[in-house]
Amino acid sequence: MTLRPMFARFALPGLILALLTATAAAAPLPPPRAPSVDAERYILQDFASGQILAEQGADERADPASITKLMTAYVVFDALREGLLDLDDLATISRKAWKAEGSRMFAEVNSQVRIEDLLRGMIIQSGNDAAIALAEHTAGSEESFADRMNQYAQKLGMRDTHYTNASGLTDEGHYTTARDIATLARALITNFPAYYKLYSEKDYTYNGITQRNRNRLLWRDASVDGIKTGYTAAAGYCLASSAARDDMRLVAVVLGAPSGNARVSASESLLNWGFRFFESTQLGAAGEELTTARVYKGAQEQAALGRLEATHVVVPRGQAASLEMDTRVEGPLMAPLSRGETVGELVLRHGDQELRRLPLQSLDDVPLGSFWQRLRDEALLLIGG
Repeated sequence: MTLRPMFARFALPGLILALLTATAAAAPLPPPRAPSVDAERYILQDFASGQILAEQGADERADPASITKLMTAYVVFDALREGLLDLDDLATISRKAWKAEGSRMFAEVNSQVRIEDLLRGMIIQSGNDAAIALAEHTAGSEESFADRMNQYAQKLGMRDTHYTNASGLTDEGHYTTARDIATLARALITNFPAYYKLYSEKDYTYNGITQRNRNRLLWRDASVDGIKTGYTAAAGYCLASSAARDDMRLVAVVLGAPSGNARVSASESLLNWGFRFFESTQLGAAGEELTTARVYKGAQEQAALGRLEATHVVVPRGQAASLEMDTRVEGPLMAPLSRGETVGELVLRHGDQELRRLPLQSLDDVPLGSFWQRLRDEALLLIGG
C-alpha cells in the first residue's frame, strides 16, 4: 500500500515535465544568424517591404565600380519613359568613349549605335564605352550626366552616394554604400520592370564579338534574374543581385570581396539564407480598411484607415500567425480629410521585436460638414466627447 502514494507523488512532476517538453518542442526556433561571408560590406534586403535581414558595413562609403552603371541605366530608362529618348535613336561614339579603359562593347569611334544596343552593351557586357556614349547622348557630356545621376540619387534617398562619371571608373568623390545600392536596385526593378529583364540576359553579341554576362549567379541559380557586377582595384569584387522565389524577392549587395568567386559565393549564401529562414507576408491589400476613426466637423463621422499601398512584412518562416498590428491615430481627426493623408502610424511586431513602422492613411475623402455639424462637434470637443 505504500507504493501507491509514492507513485502518485512522482506522476505529477512527470506530467509537468512532459508538458514543458512538448511546449518547448512546439515553440519555433529563431532563425540562425546570417552566414559569415568573405566581403568587406554587404546588405540583404526584402524587396517588397524594404526590411533589412542582414548587413555589415552597409553605410560605409565605398567605390562602386561598375555597379555605377545601375544609375546610368536608371537615368536613361527614365529618359526613355519620358519620351526624351527612343530605343532606335542613334548615338555617336566619341573618341573619349572609344578610348575608355576597362570592359568595353568594342563600338568603333565615330560610329553610330542604337540606344538599345548601347544599353545591352552596358548592362550585359559592362561596356564603359557604352556607358560614356549613353551619358554623352543623353546629357551632352559625361560631366553633365553625372550631375543628373546625383539628382536622381537625392530623389531616391541615396544619402551617401555621389557620382562623378557614368562608368564607375575610380575617381575621387565617386562613392556609394551597400544600402544605397540596394535602394537603387529596388527602385530600378519597381519603376522599370520591362527594362529590368535585360539584366537576366546571359550574353550579347556586338560587332561580331560575343561577351557573357559577368553575373555568374545567372547560371548557378535559376531564381536569380539580375543585376550587376563591378570590379576595380580600389573597389574589389562587387555584386548587386536579386532573386525571386515563390512570392518573395530579395536584393543582396556585396562589396569588397577578394575575388570573383568570393562575391558569387557571398551573394549566394546570403540569398539562400534569406529564402530558407524568412517569408514575406501581405497583411493588407492596397486600399484595404484596417481600422476606422472618428472624424470631427466632417460631413461623415467615420473614416476608413489603412494604406494606399499593399502592406508587406517579413517574418521568420512559419511564424506569420504570431504577427501583431497596432494602429495609432494622432489626436482627434478634423475635417477636411483627404484620401492618402497620413493620420497616424501602423506598427508591426513579432513578439518583442518591432518590424516596421508605416504611415497610417485615410482611405476616405471627408469634406467639411454643415454649420450645425461643425458646431455640434466643437461642443463635443470642448467637453471631451
